[in-house]
Amino acid sequence: MYFSHLINSLRQGSAGLQRQYQAYGGDPVICGAASLEQAGPNQLSFLEEGNSLVAELEKSQAGAILLPDQDDLIALSENHGLAWAAFTNPRLAFAESLEILYPARRIVAEIHPSAVIAERVELAAGVSIGAQVYIGEDCKIGAGTILHPGVVLYPNVIIEDNCEVHANAVLHLGCRLGRGCVIHSNAVIGSEGFGFVPTEQGWRKIPQTGRVFLEENVEVGCNSAIDRPAVGETRIGAGTKIDNLVQIGHGVAVGHGCALASQVGIAGGARLGNGVILAGQVGVANRVVIGDRTIASSRTGVHSEIPAGQVVSGFPAIANRQWLRCSAIYKKLPEMANDLRKLKQSIKD
Repeated sequence: MYFSHLINSLRQGSAGLQRQYQAYGGDPVICGAASLEQAGPNQLSFLEEGNSLVAELEKSQAGAILLPDQDDLIALSENHGLAWAAFTNPRLAFAESLEILYPARRIVAEIHPSAVIAERVELAAGVSIGAQVYIGEDCKIGAGTILHPGVVLYPNVIIEDNCEVHANAVLHLGCRLGRGCVIHSNAVIGSEGFGFVPTEQGWRKIPQTGRVFLEENVEVGCNSAIDRPAVGETRIGAGTKIDNLVQIGHGVAVGHGCALASQVGIAGGARLGNGVILAGQVGVANRVVIGDRTIASSRTGVHSEIPAGQVVSGFPAIANRQWLRCSAIYKKLPEMANDLRKLKQSIKD
């Protein structure tokens, strides 16, 4: 595909085309996409405003690049002989480009002969069921949904239209998926919550009779687990995106449009508002409430309520600006401790 044709296809997108320029050598043919460091002459790349990879721009072998509408970056691209297009949101433009350059593979609606489907299962039109899939009693699968090989659905699972459940994912008893959800390989939805009562004879298990509800357009990464509670529900709000290796405990409520990065752990009963972002390895304690649009940086430990709109860091969580000041002091602690010992000794003398 010629670069000019690709840009014309992006004009109707939401990334906001501002300006465009073809390289001195003409209109390059774009066959794929790659990072600035790895892109070749027939590949597309992109750069965001404030990106630390600006230095790579002058060395890049990319055939064309998507940029913010920023004169200095545009000048660098032209001096390097790159075709470019400037967008309000170049990352979004790059995402839309990938959809054009790498169209999704069309999956035929069929049921593999090795699939096991129990009684009273309702399958809507256009459902695709892969090899070795198991579907328990009283499940309902919506139109256009894809179940890849090895998926297991326990009884009474309801999956609405146009969902995709990847290989070897498991949905336990009574789970509900809204329209357009994506569950990646080896994720487990509705596993038993960690509920035990200590007794003189040891730990007494609490039956986990609740359910897990994923609202529409939720995405769950590989090897993540979302537990069901003893009673009631665990609910993930519409549009929330969950990375790989995330643990969400029993009875948690996650709002709309949240983003939970890899190795986040949320203990039972926690409440997250809308638009919350938890970076990698953030831990949230039992029954903690986190307000709308809160951001917790990597490895933050959240042990108490966080008001809406805060940016927090550290363990336990404090305001990000305060944490940055504390971090700057941390490396000076040995020197400060030595000065304190000397001061104490001088007072004694």
